Amino acid sequence: MPIPADDTAGVEPRRIEQILRTETPQVTGALVRRFGRFELAEDATQEALIIAGQRWPEDGVPDEPRSWLIRVAYRKMIDLIRSEQAAHRREEDAAALDPVVVDPTQLGPAGVDYDDSLHVLLLCCHPALSEVSQVALTLRAVGGLATGEIAHAYGTSETTMGTRISRAKQTLKKAGARFQLRDQDDLTGRIAAVMRVLYLVFNEGYTATAGSSLTRVDLTAEAIRLTRILHASLPEDVEVAGLLALMLLTEARRVARTGPDDELIVLPEQDRARWDHDLIAEGQQLIEDAWRQRRVGAYQLQAAIAATHAQASTADETDWAQIAALYLWLERLEPTAPIRLSRVVAVSQAFGPRRGLALLDQLDHEHRISDDPLVAQRTRAVRAHLLDQLGEHDRANHEYRAAAALTENEAERRYLRRRAHTSAPDSTP
Repeated sequence: MPIPADDTAGVEPRRIEQILRTETPQVTGALVRRFGRFELAEDATQEALIIAGQRWPEDGVPDEPRSWLIRVAYRKMIDLIRSEQAAHRREEDAAALDPVVVDPTQLGPAGVDYDDSLHVLLLCCHPALSEVSQVALTLRAVGGLATGEIAHAYGTSETTMGTRISRAKQTLKKAGARFQLRDQDDLTGRIAAVMRVLYLVFNEGYTATAGSSLTRVDLTAEAIRLTRILHASLPEDVEVAGLLALMLLTEARRVARTGPDDELIVLPEQDRARWDHDLIAEGQQLIEDAWRQRRVGAYQLQAAIAATHAQASTADETDWAQIAALYLWLERLEPTAPIRLSRVVAVSQAFGPRRGLALLDQLDHEHRISDDPLVAQRTRAVRAHLLDQLGEHDRANHEYRAAAALTENEAERRYLRRRAHTSAPDSTP
């Protein structure tokens, strides 16, 4: 018997959305294992989701929603294969099957013992795809987001994003992407790609590239949900645990990062009582368990830095010297501009603004981080802050204005413009 819709308005749609997003990779994975056609399986799954979204609010959620979705998606898959006019013999054979008598369990177990989410994540992060395409396809095929939602999140049109996703699926088709991976090296590399994609999604949500709002909660929530799936599939992988811990410890501060008018509140000025201490506790436990395995990676180090912030009851109690040492360790593993700039901030907090400015000048001379598009705006903001602390307010105001001109996020721009006209030595960009 189907589960009826709740009497309370708004509760059932949220529950349906949660079920659909959870089941999306399971349905896609079942079809891919059966037919070996990711690009068609993803389309068939999306059509099944649309039908469920139309019927379930009125008819109720089925007793076995995954089986229901697989049956509908299977029929859609057959239709899609037939529409290709059976270009390959394998597709002709598949199209000849009677979809009405097919048992969905033949396409993949519908119970809790088998999870296709990891496999679909790995397919979405195929090395033949660009990073942007990996992100878009992951949000669509695993996250269950509609094309319009993904387009809105990344500040582009639905048509443009739809074209990008279609090209990504065609690229997978040409590359002959299949459900199984070739060897352990391929698996290791693909998992690393999955983690990178999920972290990109999280970062875009935590500080949106553009728009009037500082954050995109839908993206941070989706990144955390998908990383939980990855961690559940690979519980012994310490870097996956580190990534999840990093997201949780960072997300714990989100509410305190903005004021009543969505103005940016920098870390030292945040009300730590507003931090989510349940997320902090979960993140700290994850990173402590990972440290015990004595294998250290970049995500673990970043999570350790976030945990050090979380352990301080006030900004003044933050162990900046430890954070600076962790960033130095991290820089040796991943010598990137964002990590180098973060070390500058930590050094300036631990040993003073003059020391921090000297390090920034050194790194700029050796690595030209001011010209790196990933950190150009933040480099100007950090330099402005250090100059402000040293009393060089005219130069600081110039750098603040330059930083404001480089961001498309309205909350960041307003903050930097305010700082261009005031001196606040106790805050950190």
